[in-house]
Amino acid sequence: MKGVTINMYSKALSAAVNGIDGVIVTVEADVSDGLPIFELVGFLGSEVREARERVRISLKNSGYRLPAKRITVNLSPADLRKEGTAFDLPIAIAILTAFGYIPQENLDKTLFIGEVSLNGEMNKVSGVLPIVYTAFRQGFARCIVPVDNVREGAVVQGIDVYGVKNLQEAVKFLNNESILEPYYIKKEDLFFHEEEEDELDFSDVTGQEIAKRAIEIAASGMHNILMVGPPGAGKTMLAKRIPTILPELAFEESLEISKIYSVSGLLNNSRSLIQKRPFRSPHHTITAAALAGGGRIPVPGEISLAHLGVLFLDEFPEFSRNTIEILRQPLEENEVTIARLQGTYRYPADFMLVAAMNPCSCGHYPDRNKCNCSPNQVKRYLGRISRPLLDRIDICIEALQVNYKELKSNKPDETSGNIRKRVMKARNIQLNRYKDENFYFNSRLTPKTMSQYCKLGKKEQMLLEKAFTKLNLSARAYHRILKVSRTIADLEESEIIMEKHLSEAICYRSLDKKYWEE
Repeated sequence: MKGVTINMYSKALSAAVNGIDGVIVTVEADVSDGLPIFELVGFLGSEVREARERVRISLKNSGYRLPAKRITVNLSPADLRKEGTAFDLPIAIAILTAFGYIPQENLDKTLFIGEVSLNGEMNKVSGVLPIVYTAFRQGFARCIVPVDNVREGAVVQGIDVYGVKNLQEAVKFLNNESILEPYYIKKEDLFFHEEEEDELDFSDVTGQEIAKRAIEIAASGMHNILMVGPPGAGKTMLAKRIPTILPELAFEESLEISKIYSVSGLLNNSRSLIQKRPFRSPHHTITAAALAGGGRIPVPGEISLAHLGVLFLDEFPEFSRNTIEILRQPLEENEVTIARLQGTYRYPADFMLVAAMNPCSCGHYPDRNKCNCSPNQVKRYLGRISRPLLDRIDICIEALQVNYKELKSNKPDETSGNIRKRVMKARNIQLNRYKDENFYFNSRLTPKTMSQYCKLGKKEQMLLEKAFTKLNLSARAYHRILKVSRTIADLEESEIIMEKHLSEAICYRSLDKKYWEE
């Protein structure tokens, strides 16, 4: 300890993740005389409490000799639950500063994140991207992170991000005894197109013209869609190709999705920015917590991992009733709220729901030549999808079995590229129309804004009234028809909703009557 002056008190800055946003955490260290004890306080999770032993041994093995003093480390704000191992580095830095190894002024405008191993090496942690983004928004000058997280953090432009391999390297850099260069990624290099083998395309799908048309409408207005049909009709094949007709991600959208994946620990140094719209297809045995998010330490679920992309639920009725009913609130509010004793977590969930199902347990109803299910069996099977959930699906179509002539036809099918051009044109119309609103797609229209953007003529009003009565529609289903008809009109570049647009939108609700009527 020769030449080292004990400062008694010091502080370093770090951050915790709440939802997909960072919250600045102050790590204070105090050194005083008394029984040699190392205490950690500040509403800590078990991983943070274990940092006491990790940090103590890593400091010893890194060559830093600490005298027998009473060490108290506080992580504030005290009402925020701290979880994970990312506080190891700021705790170690705060203690070393209190013991005089680092001048306090060298920590100004610096944020620390990282887990230390027992030999002082830095280990990768989750949630670096939202934390660095928060540091940038809060005016920090630099962030020091594990070297394995440096590319992920460097996605945020306007703040210096340094990657360190071990504790000694971090201390030497802070004391200006060594030089580290901040990791920098050019914005144009953030997006790179990986060559994919066997890229999916709608031209691979033979027939199913009605289903393709419905999917094009759904993609144009971000509408939820349900496909009903026998096994082997191509429902899954169609669903997997939906991302190929969706618009490419803007940088801001990519950053938002990447923050979700960062919190979930699904980013790596070579994949620091999500470049394509997510396509999530969980198995029907998934639990409610895995779908919506949660757990002891809350993390985003599948519906948040599908944010700004597609959530595909195959074999829809096979999902647990309690699990799929969770979708009702996110489909309306476009976010998931998870309440815990230590706080409330919010995750974005603005996704396009694509569901596929058989019309009965054997899959062949209403073809009585193949289907042996009794009416009660069919009713029970279809009854697994509740009416309130069905009302939240804008488009419901029947995917019929493809016949032999269609399979052997040499007629070329339309490519995803051609469909995407029409989708982009319709979306650009919506972006321009809703430039003064807080939404961008027809599916996000509210009853109040529908009166402004979905005006109907006298003929159209009569048609909709007739359909409302005949199909026994709910108020929600009525609004869904208006939204879909608005999208169909946009695809035809029509400023007004005409009778043919409304008729097509009503057809996409007619399966309710066929399959789910009492």
